[in-house]
Amino acid sequence: MPLALLALTIGAFAIGTTEFVIVGLIPTIANDLAIDLPSAGLLVSFYALGVAVGAPVLTVLTGGVPRKALLVMLMGLFTAANLLAWWAPSYGLLIVARILSGLAHGVFFSVGSVIATNLVSKERSASAIATMFSGLTVAFVTGAPLGTIVGQDFGWRTTFLIVASLGLVAMVGALVFVPKGIPRTAPASFRLQAGLFLQPRLLLVLAMTAVGYGGSLIAFTYLAPILENVSGFTPPIVGAVLLGYGASVAVGNFWGGRLADTHSPVFTLKIIFGILAGVLVLLDITAANKVLVLITVLLWGAVAFGNVPALQVYIVQQARRLAPYSVDVASGMNIAAFNLGVAGGSSAGGLIVTHLGLMNTPWIAALAVLAALGLTALSGELDRREIASSAEKRCVMPELKNCPDPVV
Repeated sequence: MPLALLALTIGAFAIGTTEFVIVGLIPTIANDLAIDLPSAGLLVSFYALGVAVGAPVLTVLTGGVPRKALLVMLMGLFTAANLLAWWAPSYGLLIVARILSGLAHGVFFSVGSVIATNLVSKERSASAIATMFSGLTVAFVTGAPLGTIVGQDFGWRTTFLIVASLGLVAMVGALVFVPKGIPRTAPASFRLQAGLFLQPRLLLVLAMTAVGYGGSLIAFTYLAPILENVSGFTPPIVGAVLLGYGASVAVGNFWGGRLADTHSPVFTLKIIFGILAGVLVLLDITAANKVLVLITVLLWGAVAFGNVPALQVYIVQQARRLAPYSVDVASGMNIAAFNLGVAGGSSAGGLIVTHLGLMNTPWIAALAVLAALGLTALSGELDRREIASSAEKRCVMPELKNCPDPVV
């Protein structure tokens, strides 16, 4: 692995940890700052707001900044934001810290995806993106739980101090190892960038991202209660199962990247979404059996986030074709869609548990993933029709050779 790609992965791990660890620290923060739980819960929402704004808007504003310099500045902002969270004497300053962290998150992954693909050969671009995103996905299931334990035992501020240290390591790594001269597209005006929201094909990919990525979160948000209340595992065993899930996620992320390297993004997404929906249905069946549910959870991890590389590659491909002046911004919008999927899936899971019961989350999550599979199939069909139409137009000219035989 190039050391520059390792720096990106460490940065992704730090960002993923600070995003998700707040969920486990909400009660501790609420008690320490003398605020109620809903107010503490808003710290998740403010972070998501920072990501949603930072991804598309800041990507436009920083379009003229060299990629290496921008990456170093982003990790500097991220480190400073987490130091502010560590020091924050009041709820208001903690909100500011969370928003600033979200702003850095939103731009980091769009810029990082571009840098990662330029560090390796073209045929390994999806694997490079998968490597970077593995930091985020592993943080989701290992960094966040470990950060919660640290925060509960040593104070929540300690967790943010450790995350800031990781951010500093990533910043230094980017400064030392990321090469200069990473190509970038010329920055376009806000008017042109806003045109992205009028591109139905790009909106379709964003919907695939939000629904497909978020669908799994409907059940994953409540995996620990399922393992405790339905499967009968004790809390320490649940933690071990989640760590196993994290290891499986890391393997599945690389597998998803390799699959996207050798096949089209649409084919890759169809395979992964199909398997993921099947595993979620299987969870509904095996939850009461300790051995079978353990196998199911490990299978789940192997496909849960394998869609990330293909989704990111696909949005870049579509943007290059439909809006070549806005590739970075389209990538940033996809990151925002990932984040909206996380927030929407978790919220939907809460409503399902409240009104329908805990074990209704797996099969409803499967339906959401199947919806993403349907959107993917639709997008693939539209791609096929556009390619066929383009070939037909080229073959109107008689001097063109190698045209397909007419269909009788």
